[in-house]
Amino acid sequence: MTDQRALRPGSVALRRSAVGAAAAIVAALATGIPTDLLNTPLFGREIPPTWWSYPVWILSSALMGVLVATYVAVETPTEVSNEAPQRFGVLGGLLGFFAIGCPVCNKLVLLALGSSGAIAYFEPIQPLLALVSTLLLLIAIRFRVKGLRACPIPQPAGRL
Repeated sequence: MTDQRALRPGSVALRRSAVGAAAAIVAALATGIPTDLLNTPLFGREIPPTWWSYPVWILSSALMGVLVATYVAVETPTEVSNEAPQRFGVLGGLLGFFAIGCPVCNKLVLLALGSSGAIAYFEPIQPLLALVSTLLLLIAIRFRVKGLRACPIPQPAGRL
C-alpha cells in the first residue's frame, strides 16, 4: 500500500515524477524525430526501422526520464562528487541514439565507414549498441539511487 502523502502537491515524489515524465517525453522526441521513428517531414530514413528499434527507443527514453528524475533535489541542491552517473547516462543516451538510427542516414557513420561500410559493419552491431546503451543507463540510475540512499537530505520536523 502506498503512502497517500507521498504524491501530495509539492512533494518530492510528485516533483520527481513530473520531471521524469517530462524528461522521458523530451528524450523520446529528441531521439525519435531525427531517427524518423516519429514520422515527421523534418527527417527521412533510407532503411526502414528494425522491429526492435521501437521498444529500445521507448525503453531508452523511459530510463533517461528516470535518470533525470534522480537529480531533482529534496530541498536544496546536493553536490554530486561522483561524475560516473553523468558519464554513463550521457554515453548510454548517445549509444541508444546510434542504435535506433538509420545506419546510412548517420553522417558520422557515413564519414567513417561509407555507405557500404555502414550497412556491412555498423548495422549488424546496432542491437549490441542498444544492449550496451540500456545497461549504461541502468548503471547510471543505480549509481544515482545508491547515492541518494547513502546520503539522504534530512527533512525538517513535520514535513515529508
